[in-house]
Amino acid sequence: MNTSGIDRTTWEAAGFRPCIVIPYFRHEGAIGGLLARLRPHGVPCWIVDDGSGGASAAAVRGLAETQPDWLHLLVLPENRGKGAAVHAGFTAAAAAGRTHALQIDADGQHDAADVPRLLAVAATTPDAVIAGVPIYDQTIPAVRYYGRRLTHWLVWLQTGSRDLRDTMCGFRVYPLASTLRVWARTPVGARMDFDTEILVRLYWAGLQVFNVPTRVTYPADGVSHYRYMRDNLRMIWLHCRLLGGMVRRRAGRAQATEKECRR
Repeated sequence: MNTSGIDRTTWEAAGFRPCIVIPYFRHEGAIGGLLARLRPHGVPCWIVDDGSGGASAAAVRGLAETQPDWLHLLVLPENRGKGAAVHAGFTAAAAAGRTHALQIDADGQHDAADVPRLLAVAATTPDAVIAGVPIYDQTIPAVRYYGRRLTHWLVWLQTGSRDLRDTMCGFRVYPLASTLRVWARTPVGARMDFDTEILVRLYWAGLQVFNVPTRVTYPADGVSHYRYMRDNLRMIWLHCRLLGGMVRRRAGRAQATEKECRR
């Protein structure tokens, strides 16, 4: 019996067919517990193994083999990055007739109990992105906290708005058709720059973003694949690209306004 508060029958009758997509890379210590918390919600799940290999790949393969009724496993032959894994999951889910994908990270930081809440907002605003906004406890490392704050300020500059409360949280609901359309038109960062870039580009494309607070915990034994030198350089390059995009957008609007005034 479904006790999660998800009204699947009503949603699917209205054309809202959500799923869950999990990008996975060597989080074998956390993935079993995460799947156990997600399964009671009764929403089909795609997990994308981003070239983990070895025991890590075997662990997630074993979990998928025991839960074929709701869990679909995609395996990328080599590690291509979080964004690439999410794109593969979104493409597969859309091909299977799913309209929306709730992305959740595999490391166990996010509160799976909030899945029904995010999906309920998405069901009533199906053209929007539903973005989790982290409520942190004392477990967040200080360097992560201040790094995220800097990214938030830069995004507010790039978008000219504070509508995007947090662009680094890996807990969101995306409308698949419009997301894949934007992705096809503009390449999006394939690694740790993905979460920020896709949300900014969807916002620039005119999608509304609804922010939903959600608890985030950094487990003491959690595994992070964020590499401070490499990924901080990648984030710097991302913000350079987004600042360039902001300048081009503003220049385009100025030209359009000038042409309108000359009529």
